[in-house]
Amino acid sequence: MKIRNILLPLVFLSTLVNAQGPEVNAWLLNTTGATASHYVIGNSVAIQDPDSANVQRVYYSANWVYVCTKGLPAYPTGPFLDGNPSLATNQNAIFKISRLPVQNTGTPTNTSGGNIGIFVNGVALFDYRDGVAWNPSTNSLCGGPGNPPCPGGMGATMDWNRDAIRAERAGFHCSKGHPAMGNYHHHQNPSAFKLDLSVISTICNLYDADGLYSIDSTQHSPLIGYAYDGFPIYGAYAWEGTTGAGPVVRIKSGYRLRNITVRNTSPTGASVTSGPNVSAQYPLGYFREDYEYIAPQPGQTDVLDIHNGRFCFTPEYPNGTYAYFCTVDSNWNSAYPYVVGPSFYGTRTASKVTSITEPVTQYIPATTGLTSATPQADVVVFPNPGHDYIAVQLKGLVHESTEIALYDLSGKLQRSSQVLPGSTVAFLDVRTLYSGTYLLRIMTNEDQQVRMIQVMH
Repeated sequence: MKIRNILLPLVFLSTLVNAQGPEVNAWLLNTTGATASHYVIGNSVAIQDPDSANVQRVYYSANWVYVCTKGLPAYPTGPFLDGNPSLATNQNAIFKISRLPVQNTGTPTNTSGGNIGIFVNGVALFDYRDGVAWNPSTNSLCGGPGNPPCPGGMGATMDWNRDAIRAERAGFHCSKGHPAMGNYHHHQNPSAFKLDLSVISTICNLYDADGLYSIDSTQHSPLIGYAYDGFPIYGAYAWEGTTGAGPVVRIKSGYRLRNITVRNTSPTGASVTSGPNVSAQYPLGYFREDYEYIAPQPGQTDVLDIHNGRFCFTPEYPNGTYAYFCTVDSNWNSAYPYVVGPSFYGTRTASKVTSITEPVTQYIPATTGLTSATPQADVVVFPNPGHDYIAVQLKGLVHESTEIALYDLSGKLQRSSQVLPGSTVAFLDVRTLYSGTYLLRIMTNEDQQVRMIQVMH
């Protein structure tokens, strides 16, 4: 049965534009019919898929928001070069997320394998782990594809749990994601490898993609998702002060690698079953327990708490909220614990549901889009001069389609493309154009700018 058939009898449609908060109106709704795409090994041209990208519909009540998504991004996925046979496939999911999140004042709830949050494009968030651990009885890895089951079965707690970011890098595609049994997800900051200051994967050289947003160190990062406890997730940069004061700075993880050579104690110093010694095969950072948390010093507001978040003012929450951040290091490479974890700050209430069982209102965005994504300083055109391709990169998170058009000096259109919501880059093929000067127009519903570029062969 289709989700639409399940939902409609319970839905009271509305054309309300101001839908009572970012937990309702921050989602990237697919209003253009844009579809997902993917690469296959050996073909650098993405294949268009039949399933629509981003979020399909959003409904809300006083206490809950329901996000209907196929779990597929607007940027191409794949290939996954570690032997992962899975493709990103339609999840046909409804996520139920609290609009009234609360702090968990009891024992913190640990994050778990599988979905722990959802990005604004409807793509799943996973935590640090990849389901593989160290089995001391066999002195080998267990769990996950290609390894024997761990003692105690799936979900068993082990003393040394493998870090997905370090161990699975070879299997992440350009946008730092991959699927698990078709469920495409990110464990980390959803920005492309090629946009990092120090590029640690060359996958984008063959199979280009961008990501949900691009880091801009001069601007407060956009709201890019919600964790399963209902609290928002932001990118890597924010105001230094928690009350919105001070400069925009990189928000830092409070975790650091331990100074160990043997693995026989936990991060708290307690004795545990030994794991493999630190080595080239199992370097520091290979396991989650290689990290320890160091609380920030008084006044050190840019360092996050043990859950990888802090209470602060943000553009969407001017009166303050607890928020998680996608932490990166000074080279913009992902930094543990990456997004959320290893435990939630709030009470985990979100879930995947098969139907909506309360009266709800459908969120309908303004026809003019949300906010302009292309002020003059937030567009990068490269290379200029261009030889084969010219890329137009939009910083931050793109909420509305951005039309890209290339004209010769007589005003004749030569090339056109667009940047879809939930992606950041458009490419123009200039290989068959004459060398010379051209005008590049970048236009949204609310903003337009023109750049002069050169094509040289």
